Parts: sequence; structure tokens; C-alpha cells
Amino acid sequence: MAAAGAGPMLLPDSPLSGDVCALVISTCIALSLLRIFEETAKRGIFDQKLNRKLVHITIGLVFMLCWPLFSSGNQGAIIAALVPGINIVKVLLIGLGIVKDEATVKSMSRFGDHRTKWSGFSQYVELLTGPLYYASTITLCGTFYWRTSPIGIAAVCNLCAGDGFADIIGRRFGKKKLPYNTDKSFAGSLAMATSGFIASVGYMYYYSMFGFIEKSFGIVIGFLMVSIASALVESHPISTQFDDNLTVPLTSVLIGTLIFL
Repeated sequence: MAAAGAGPMLLPDSPLSGDVCALVISTCIALSLLRIFEETAKRGIFDQKLNRKLVHITIGLVFMLCWPLFSSGNQGAIIAALVPGINIVKVLLIGLGIVKDEATVKSMSRFGDHRTKWSGFSQYVELLTGPLYYASTITLCGTFYWRTSPIGIAAVCNLCAGDGFADIIGRRFGKKKLPYNTDKSFAGSLAMATSGFIASVGYMYYYSMFGFIEKSFGIVIGFLMVSIASALVESHPISTQFDDNLTVPLTSVLIGTLIFL
């Protein structure tokens, strides 16, 4: 399914230097986006939950747009993974209370309070669950699947676009609840499957422009099946118990592996 093309690099004659430049550019873009949403959260421009979901949708998808800047192969993948890796460190430091950053807490957490009880421990940090799972998913997908696998594309797109729009649409139009989970709605689940699928197909076409992957109708059908499965798992009560930032990408990777390999 993957094309053999090496893909564009910023400095073709010096792959390492080009990857370092791509790292700097990608990191600046990611941190700038985070900073924007930290400011919108601090100023109350968006509702707290909407602001968090806008972060959820945009950060991973925008970072994927930067992947063609890096070289092909393990070097480009590992260096690119440093971008979300930096965010993992940031989340850990803030979540453990080592670094104080209330703007980040408000932009990423559900309730704007980064200390919350969880699983019987005295106090856990909310940033060490959902946001950490989110950043880890993007890091691992970039490292192991990179730009040539539909599995990685499906996992990130269903996590970012799918799960993000499920919450936004579900809160606004989700009056009719699911019979097996009254916390979820038909509108939210439909929005998740649709947006995750559309984003996956969009990135398939995007990466095919650079020769990283060969677009095909078979892959499109595979994306649809993965998105439907991810939406079903996200709507199940188990995703509330374990966090859908964990269950959605795991489902995408599992079903994607069965379909695409």
C-alpha cells in the first residue's frame, strides 16, 4: 500500500539538517497552536469544554500536515516524534505539579482543575490520563507507522477528528441518547464515524500527493470500517471508564491491523 517515493525534504542534500529544520518548524507550529488555545481558555473566549475539544481536534491533525517536511525512513520518523514527545514531557511536568501552568490546565482538562481523584489513589492528575494518552498515540503512530501506513492515519484521525467532533456535535444536537449508554447520543456517534472517516480519506489523498501511500478504494472502505468500529467503542460505557483517548486509538490500531495487513 505504501509508495516507494522518498518524499520531499527541506534540505535534500543533507537529510539530517533538513530533519532538524523540519523539527524546529513543526515544534513552533505546535507550540503556537497550544499557546493560542491557552490564551482563548484564559480569556474565556470559548466554553471550557469546546476549547478543550478544539485543542483535541487541531493539534494532532496539524502536526500530521507537517510530516512531509521530514525525510523518509526511521530518522525522519524518530525526529518528528520529538514534537509530540516535547508535549508529553510538558504534560508530565504540569500534571505532577513540578511546573505551574494554569493556562495549559484550563485548555486541556475537562474542568480546569488539574488535580482529580482517580482509581482509588489519593489524588491523580487529569493531565496524566487523557492528554497524555493523546500525545502518546500521536508519538507512537508517527514512530511506528509514519506516513506510509493507513493504520497510523486512521488511529490519529479517529482520535483527533472523530472523538473531537463526537463531543461537539453530541452536546449540541445529541438529544436522542443511545439505549446502551445514556451519556452518548446517536448524533455524536454519527459525527464521530463521519468525521474520522473523512479526515482519514483526506490524509490518504494528502500523503499520496507526495508518494508516501497509494490511494485506493479498498483503503477507503477500510477507513470506513475502522471509523465505525472506533465510534462504537467510543460510545460504549467502557470508554468512559478507561478514557476514550486510550480506547479509540487502540481500537483503530487493532481493527486497522486486521484490515490493512
